[in-house]
Amino acid sequence: MNWDAELDAIGLLCPLPVLKARKRLQALDVGQVLRVVADDPAAIIDFPHFCLESGHLLVSQSQDGDQLEFYLQKV
Repeated sequence: MNWDAELDAIGLLCPLPVLKARKRLQALDVGQVLRVVADDPAAIIDFPHFCLESGHLLVSQSQDGDQLEFYLQKV
């Protein structure tokens, strides 16, 4: 998947990954995609909830071991 910006949130705990993602999304244009990598288990719940509340699109999410990957599209 292609993305326009990336956020490395490895080592950050809730709510920091979502807060930093929100800030990064503000700098993007509508339609652009932010890739987020995180290792906080709460992110599995936090990012879908964030997208639902903010209106952004959670394009995909995946997990490889402890590493989580999210693709958020700015709406």
